[in-house]
Amino acid sequence: MSGVRRDRAIVIGGSIAGLFAARVLSDHFAEVVVVDRDEISGVTEPRRGVPQGRQVHGLQARGQIILEELFPGITKQIVADGGVIGDMCADIRWFLHGKRMRPARTGLAALTVSRPFLERYLRERVAAIPQVRFVERCNVLSLETTADRARVTGVRMLREEAAGTEDVLDADLVVDAAGRGSRVPAWLTELGYPKVEEERKKIGLGYTTRQYRIVDSPYAENEVSIGIVSSAAEPRGAIAARIEDDRVTITAYGLLGDHPPTDPEGFDAFLGSLRVPDAHRALAGLEPVTEPVGYRFPANQRRRYERMGRFPAGLLVTGDGVCSFNPTYAQGMSVAAVSALVIRRHVAGGGTPDPLAYLRDLAHEAVDGPWELMAGGDLAFPGVEGERTFHVRLVLAYMRRLQEATTVDERVADAFMRVFGLVDPPGTLMRPGLAVRVLTAPLRRRLRPARGSGREAARQPA
Repeated sequence: MSGVRRDRAIVIGGSIAGLFAARVLSDHFAEVVVVDRDEISGVTEPRRGVPQGRQVHGLQARGQIILEELFPGITKQIVADGGVIGDMCADIRWFLHGKRMRPARTGLAALTVSRPFLERYLRERVAAIPQVRFVERCNVLSLETTADRARVTGVRMLREEAAGTEDVLDADLVVDAAGRGSRVPAWLTELGYPKVEEERKKIGLGYTTRQYRIVDSPYAENEVSIGIVSSAAEPRGAIAARIEDDRVTITAYGLLGDHPPTDPEGFDAFLGSLRVPDAHRALAGLEPVTEPVGYRFPANQRRRYERMGRFPAGLLVTGDGVCSFNPTYAQGMSVAAVSALVIRRHVAGGGTPDPLAYLRDLAHEAVDGPWELMAGGDLAFPGVEGERTFHVRLVLAYMRRLQEATTVDERVADAFMRVFGLVDPPGTLMRPGLAVRVLTAPLRRRLRPARGSGREAARQPA
């Protein structure tokens, strides 16, 4: 931990991204103020400002590594209090294109808890830092700047309990972590800056979640989740994840307008319609404790701040306000964690960080890889809008072969999960040695003993 160099940083939004940002800023500022529209202290239930909070959430392997780096011992604490952890491949029953992935032991952790549960632990750890304080039920109205609008000097706020009174809070640095609905693009336009370029890739995703209590566990020993991944042939999928308090969260989803119903009978029928029956079969050992709740995610969205020619000093942006992905890939919280490391590096040198240098590094180190792999992967669905160049078609065809190879080759499964978990860059999947294994996987599948013959068949996943 380095010495404190500056007076105050403001974080707009007590989201996961905001909490990660507050943690790294606390090493370099005498005071870090987290401003949120909601009441967040002591909250244990999904809150108004996080409409997707009831849906299934996952922290990918790299996100969990960074979580532990920034908050030592927090994983052990979460697990001791009921959180569930396992190997992200060996302890998750993954299905791709209707076939089960080989359960390779990757050594990468999968931490499965509800969003409010994880957020509470993060918030409590951040709140315990002496330099950090929370300003709750407060709406940030605008940015304060110097006369030439070249530098942000604070924010103008409206406190809910102050009967319409506006306050100005000065700061050396403002970090926007307000999420997908961030007002930074509008604020920049009002200040005379160019409109930020925005990419939107419509996917028409809808998902519905219900929580259950375990009565007769449908999971094998140490198993933490069942993941049935959608495909072009079946744009439906489901995740059935064990979470805290011996509960299970089941999320069913569909793309391109094929959305799961929010009534109990319709939700169960949607699960029963899946090509892989495992999530539906799990219902037999579970007792519902909530009603199904739906959520809609119309499009992947990325704001290309790194391409702007000028940007005000004293302002940084992080989290979903920069890029929000198809949530079925569970990348958002982990990208926010990686983004916090970029913030940490750019504030560590003292003075005011160069915002454009930060935004370029953020794009390169935190966003480009997941955006290319995940948002690009959505182009495998014929109804998703987007240009499919020869290169894109080639990559999609290779990824299809690679995913099928994960069902027969543990080394391919391990490599795939390391990229999916944001530990390795997507380019590692194209390395010659792995490509050979991918391309020869169909031959090895044909040479495998038939199911039911000998000990080899007994070791094959169901």
